[in-house]
Amino acid sequence: MDYYKTIRSWIAEDPMRMEALAIASALDLPDWCLAAGFVRNLVWDRLHDFDSPTLLNDIDLIYFDPKQSNEAIDRALENRLRANSELPWSVKNQARMHKRNADNPYSSTQDAMSYWVEAETAVGATLSVDAEIAIVAPFGIDPLFQYTITPNGKRVKPPQFAQRIKEKRWLEIWPQLKVNFDDGSGTMNPTRRR
Repeated sequence: MDYYKTIRSWIAEDPMRMEALAIASALDLPDWCLAAGFVRNLVWDRLHDFDSPTLLNDIDLIYFDPKQSNEAIDRALENRLRANSELPWSVKNQARMHKRNADNPYSSTQDAMSYWVEAETAVGATLSVDAEIAIVAPFGIDPLFQYTITPNGKRVKPPQFAQRIKEKRWLEIWPQLKVNFDDGSGTMNPTRRR
């Protein structure tokens, strides 16, 4: 199965996601995508055969512009988007997010995503110059189709990983998911929520 083709097809069939991509594309931001739950939740919904999509708490519009990385710009973009759309926008220039995360500066949106807490969250969608859906995924997309929640092996953050699983209630919403965790032996061990 071509997972990239599958995700692009699922996004194309989702009117809200296509509207969000069109709105974001019109901003003409550099190196942008709609990420996190925008793609992750869609895949998990489809794998669980949900009749309707899980509501998104926000739509994460991320981009990379080191020349204008003031947080006020992101707030202004959010206000502009919310004034013209009922979608729950969250905008973050990844060129400044390394400071919040105590990382070295990021070089691109995809590089920034490679530091996110879970591999499955580090997937985004954008529109190419030809208005084709493109997927941004520093860890690939296979984990999304494996019913897993996996900590980022590049930089494991066990407390944040556990907190996010609990707060976001992923195991309650998508009960077939399993958590991959490091038991201290250096190997990843799957566990299913009981």
